[in-house]
Amino acid sequence: MSLEKLLIDLIIDFVTNSESNRFSSDSEERIWDKPLVGFSKGDDPYYHFFKKDIGDFYLTPDEFFYKAIEGSNADGNILSVVSWVLPQSAKTRHDNKIEQYYPSERWVKARLTGDDFNKKLSGHIVSELEQKGIRAVAPMTSSIFEFKRSDKYGYASNWSERHAAFVSGLGTFGLCDGLITAVGKAMRCGSVIIESVITPTSRQYKEYNEYCLYFSKGICMKCADRCPAGAINQHGHNKDKCREYQRNTIAPFTSKEYNLESTCCGLCQVGVPCENCIPRRLT
Repeated sequence: MSLEKLLIDLIIDFVTNSESNRFSSDSEERIWDKPLVGFSKGDDPYYHFFKKDIGDFYLTPDEFFYKAIEGSNADGNILSVVSWVLPQSAKTRHDNKIEQYYPSERWVKARLTGDDFNKKLSGHIVSELEQKGIRAVAPMTSSIFEFKRSDKYGYASNWSERHAAFVSGLGTFGLCDGLITAVGKAMRCGSVIIESVITPTSRQYKEYNEYCLYFSKGICMKCADRCPAGAINQHGHNKDKCREYQRNTIAPFTSKEYNLESTCCGLCQVGVPCENCIPRRLT
């Protein structure tokens, strides 16, 4: 079995069967649906473009690998990035779709419990690979992962799961900065950098925003209509305005109403044509 096939099966099996992918210990209902998996080369030119575009603090796969594993001098041409997309369930999407100002309780639980699961998934992949003698690093759980401020984009980090998914052929960006994939925008991403060469997934797009109806056809902007903070317009996503709403409005609400500490929102990810597919027309 090829390493590519092994990784795809490993990720799908963990998402399907892990008890961690449940809303609670007494529930059989999965948080995340069947995942998408893609691969990219560690020296793909896009990773170097991100560093120039986002900021010098942004790490390419070889830089992240080198910093995370002491004594490593891995070159990008012997590294691959394994990327995956975890789709929200139809019920979670439905519950958040009917909300207008605050996220639904189910959406918040999916974000909190689901993010814990996403980290366990990355750890599981690293562990399985290391047993086969393949060194690997999970950026989202690494001690060197950190948030920074980009002069061009504002709030940012030194590794982006969405950008890795884009390079790995899994989707393109929308007006609200979300990644539009074959299973839509209501999802979470993850990635692992591995010291092995895997054939990269072919990108079925030429432009970074090709799947967005606004950028491709000049129509839609439903995500802007859905944003209670007014943080999305024809110029894109205002991260500072978004974060202010999350911290000052959503956080107190989820704490009081749901007894959950969270700043997640996700209203722009549902009730839009790209919620669970690549949109072909305005619906």
